[in-house]
Amino acid sequence: MNVLIIGGGAAGCYCAVHAAAFGHHVRILEKNSHIGRKLRITGKGRCNLTNDCDKETLMNHIPRNSKFLYSAFSVCQPKDVMQYFENVGVALKVERGNRVFPVSDQAAEIVETFSEQLKLQNVKIIQDKACSLLIENHICKGVQGEKAFYSADKILLASGGATYPATGSTGDGYALAQQAGHSITKLSPSLVPLETLERDCAEMMGISLKNVRLSLHAGKKILFEELGEMLFTHFGVSGPLVLSASAHLPEQEQCSIHIDLKPALTPEQLDLRLKREISAIPNQQVSHLCRKLVPANMVPSLLGRCGLSPYLKNHSLTKSQRMRIGKELKDFSFTIKGKRPMAEGIITRGGVSCQEVNPKTMESRLCSHLYFAGEILDVDGYTGGFNLQIAFSTGYLAAMNF
Repeated sequence: MNVLIIGGGAAGCYCAVHAAAFGHHVRILEKNSHIGRKLRITGKGRCNLTNDCDKETLMNHIPRNSKFLYSAFSVCQPKDVMQYFENVGVALKVERGNRVFPVSDQAAEIVETFSEQLKLQNVKIIQDKACSLLIENHICKGVQGEKAFYSADKILLASGGATYPATGSTGDGYALAQQAGHSITKLSPSLVPLETLERDCAEMMGISLKNVRLSLHAGKKILFEELGEMLFTHFGVSGPLVLSASAHLPEQEQCSIHIDLKPALTPEQLDLRLKREISAIPNQQVSHLCRKLVPANMVPSLLGRCGLSPYLKNHSLTKSQRMRIGKELKDFSFTIKGKRPMAEGIITRGGVSCQEVNPKTMESRLCSHLYFAGEILDVDGYTGGFNLQIAFSTGYLAAMNF
């Protein structure tokens, strides 16, 4: 079988090496000068390959259209991905939250491994941009590139989403999918930093918080809650917790984030601690007390929210003022203004409608011999290796069904 894969990213490369191993003649059409350009920067350059979890946990970390991925996850689970990379010489390690990384902490190792395996499997990489599909009687028969026309028996669209456009993910694949009659659901960035209405985030810019609990609220409804790390920026908030929370952000509703700065303490335990600190240093300023509880650059914001002067002495704190400090420490909240631009999102929410793709084969329901894999589809997961697992699983399922 003559297979043409559009896109040399995670989904395209994983599909290619396996399709070639299954005996197909495979070519990759990649518009960049090298494959895996986005893969090189994933996981802050360390490449969080997958998450060492079972299928049920995997499904629970896909907020929308998870059922569409059931077959893909059945034939290619995290353990399969881990075994593949270990078999081709990549040593792996599992870190907090079951995140899987190469021992080298180098995403480049993964890209180089793909390059080596593609060469070993005689997969030809062609540098060209796909401009249009040749479709006759609802059958996809080839791709017109900028440099040449490429005929193929089976064609996989694995051109990625619309985030990180500098890496080549400029949404080209959506136009190709539409040419075949496919619907593209609304596109927006996911796993993206958030802008806040409150201005004190800018005053705390650069502060990184660890072991805090962040929750995302829409009115009284809690949409997301998790313990972990985050940071303040000039526009709002970012970091692992915020990126995960952004995947739950509804399009229209007004939302807020709430940070529990002392999640290990109940409000009562925290108040007892405050009393002890005040008794120990009654003549010091309240700003010194707060420095024992939060990073120094957070103190002005904390005191401002409590309506307290930094020069107030600890012994002068009233019970209500002390309780207010405790309340802010347990619920440091911000109103979400919106997401950062598409270019700053790690992945794209939205894409080719899952209703128009056969979940058991990844083949288009509208156009025969055309397949989809990876971020171009309307599926996305949380941080922690889940999105690369989606890419690998859908790519593998397509390879099985060429």
